[in-house]
Amino acid sequence: MNLNVGMSALSEPVDLTNCDREPIHLLGAIQPIGFLLALSPHWVVERASANLDTFLGETWEAAIGQRLADLISTEASHAIKNRFALLNGEDAVERIFNIRLRDDLPPFDVGLHVSGEQFVIEAEPAEGMHGDATNTVRSMVARIDRTTDFPSFYREGARLIRALSGFDRVMVYQFDQDKSGEVVAEAVRPGIGSFLGLHYPSNDIPVQARALYKRNLLRVITDINATPVPVLPALDEAGKPLDLSLSIMRSVSPIHIEYLRNMGVGASMSISIIVDGELWGLFACHHYGTLRPSFELRSVCELFAQMFAMRLESRERRETMEFERRARDISDQLLGAVASDDTLLNDPDWLGSILTDAINADGVGVWVNGTSALSGHTPEVEDFRHLVAAIDQVADGKVFTTDHIADLLPEAERFQDRAAGLLAIPISRAARDYVVLFRQEIIRSVRWGGDPHKPVEYGPNGPRLTPRESFAEWKELVEGHAKPFSPSELRVAETLRATLTEVVLRMADEAMHQRQQANERQELLIAELNHRVRNILGVIRGLVRQSKPHDDDIESFVKLVDGRIHALARAHNQITDDHWGPAPIQALIDAEAAAFLADRPDRIRTSGGYVLLNPQAYSTMALVIHELVTNSAKYGSLSDSGTVSMDWKRNDDGDLIITWREEGGPPVRKPSRKGFGSTIIDRSVPYDLGGSADITYPKTGVEATFCIPARHVTEVAGEHTPAIKSKYPRPALGHPVEPPEQLLKGHQVLLVEDSLIIALDAEDITERLGADKVVTAATLAAGLEAIESFKPTAAMLDINLGDRTSFPIADRLAELGVPFLFASGYGEQAQLPEQHQTRTVVQKPYTMENVARAMDELLGR
Repeated sequence: MNLNVGMSALSEPVDLTNCDREPIHLLGAIQPIGFLLALSPHWVVERASANLDTFLGETWEAAIGQRLADLISTEASHAIKNRFALLNGEDAVERIFNIRLRDDLPPFDVGLHVSGEQFVIEAEPAEGMHGDATNTVRSMVARIDRTTDFPSFYREGARLIRALSGFDRVMVYQFDQDKSGEVVAEAVRPGIGSFLGLHYPSNDIPVQARALYKRNLLRVITDINATPVPVLPALDEAGKPLDLSLSIMRSVSPIHIEYLRNMGVGASMSISIIVDGELWGLFACHHYGTLRPSFELRSVCELFAQMFAMRLESRERRETMEFERRARDISDQLLGAVASDDTLLNDPDWLGSILTDAINADGVGVWVNGTSALSGHTPEVEDFRHLVAAIDQVADGKVFTTDHIADLLPEAERFQDRAAGLLAIPISRAARDYVVLFRQEIIRSVRWGGDPHKPVEYGPNGPRLTPRESFAEWKELVEGHAKPFSPSELRVAETLRATLTEVVLRMADEAMHQRQQANERQELLIAELNHRVRNILGVIRGLVRQSKPHDDDIESFVKLVDGRIHALARAHNQITDDHWGPAPIQALIDAEAAAFLADRPDRIRTSGGYVLLNPQAYSTMALVIHELVTNSAKYGSLSDSGTVSMDWKRNDDGDLIITWREEGGPPVRKPSRKGFGSTIIDRSVPYDLGGSADITYPKTGVEATFCIPARHVTEVAGEHTPAIKSKYPRPALGHPVEPPEQLLKGHQVLLVEDSLIIALDAEDITERLGADKVVTAATLAAGLEAIESFKPTAAMLDINLGDRTSFPIADRLAELGVPFLFASGYGEQAQLPEQHQTRTVVQKPYTMENVARAMDELLGR
């Protein structure tokens, strides 16, 4: 069998004659620049065992080697066998340069690969050794490494490939995200024009061609007018054609030949640029005549292109790493800032200033729990709501981007001048909350190599695509598009998505934890409040029963009960007040004596210097003394005719020693159960103040000793000791005085109080003070309406009206010049707005005395 088919392009045909044995399976369907042999062991071994190792190890000599010996020398056959053994991987290719296949033939450059179960040998006449390929590529790589930016890097790569290959034009052709291409660099022979900056539609390189570019990195067409050589036979023993995907001489689609012919190109070469496993672009080489770079020279170009791709990937990775470093810095800022102020997450101005440090954007929108916040160039709120709903349909919990929002939401065309592109970053596990970065429209002119809207048309033979005929520069005005977010920016967005999601989840967990703690505190507070209210009601009930008069003088009975209840409120005020400064211990004792011993306060006898307790100790001892007096009034000496002695003094360490001793009461025994009050007495001083408490129960009466550490005590001695003129050192609480009965004569008084019972009591007190007319209001609206209709000349306003306050009423009264005062059950802890800080606050419960004193001060009597 004559094997010189496909050799017509050679200066002298090569005669490889087969013997009278079974044929060596296939000849090439190739460009006429060499020859191809496809060797199959099928006629020697079963297909199932025809793997490379078996073939090379067991059947080469018996099957292929024996047949090749009839065509090429034993030495060449042995060299080819050894190179086949080096193939590693599905698309591996081996090359042998300048090898003599036979003594009577010139040297050849040989390419080897496996196609299915065929072993393919391709050979081109060698044109002499290129030289030291390693040093050539090393020198080329050194030159591109000296470039400082991507444009010069691309430009130098194109220039080096042209210098090495001899093509008239070498372009660096980069694929965009939509698979269209742009010429980003060019090296060109003078006088033939420039394609730099031109765009080409994605249809110019079909999907199947792109896939082939990833497998076979270099393709060459030496003469577009050459007649391709057919494959003989067309099918192998299994009835399949030979797959020439990895062939160095495979023929080209006639459509592509026509495409090149329409461009006026006579020869071409393309070298794939693979970055991170994907087809980044090509070195596209054009020549306006025939050109056949040698196989060895093409291999050097391919090696340089691989090094170029590695350097490009390294540069892009460094840029990405810088982006990611900035993203980590921003993540740390986000976590740190939101940890101290979780409201920042709803502040688009703050978020925008943080995020746009890493990802350039013109506006920021935040959508959290159905509410929105916008900053910068963004859609309107209603448009943003529709846009988030559209994003929710496509994002699937991942970062989503588009440079043309109208593709996602058609009505977006009306706001494309403000926001044409977006990057949506989910910030919750379920795709419902987003931070959206917007970019404004960029109206730009794109230079196409021919009209991109008519890249192909149907030919005369029906639905067969034909290539474009015109490659004249065609300009298109692109509107409604923004600058796309780059892959690096998308990776940064993924980092930020993880951070923002973590922030939101942490906030949710913290909010849940706080709610849980609040619920626990509320339950405890309700339980304790219930206990305290029951105790207070019990005490009041006891006061009422113990105050029952011997005669039927109801008026004196009411007055007595009223005074004792007010004294009890005064004692509670002493416990809960926030002094924020030292206060005398004597005040605690006086308050409790006033509450329980109104008739004989001297039953509690005290001795000690003028000692002040700091706020924490004052509050703690107020509660302790309250419990001691309460218990004594219920069960101890104060429940009968006995007395209590309370003494305090400083020891050598400066600690305050307080003793409590009951005498003259009923016999005492240790309680069988320990209640909350006993716990306070026993544990408050040690636990809260770091001191000690010791309580005993002799039959003669309860005895207790408390040690309060010196750091909680302040003592004023000598001339700095203030004189206590009254047994009750805080007259603002209202000890009994005789009010003038006509204090409010001639006045119309407005009372704002949301509790009916308390309002009736205040109304009764005001009328007894002589007011001409009293009007009550329970709500903010009713109070404001009463001002306009009633025209009051004085007013008393309860601060808290359910979930509202009476401050708007106060503002209106101040505008009209009507004198008024506030009332509150919170004592001195009531919080007043700045414009009303100097107003008088009457502490509840209302009594004739405290209302009269406050009104007298208010009206200037």
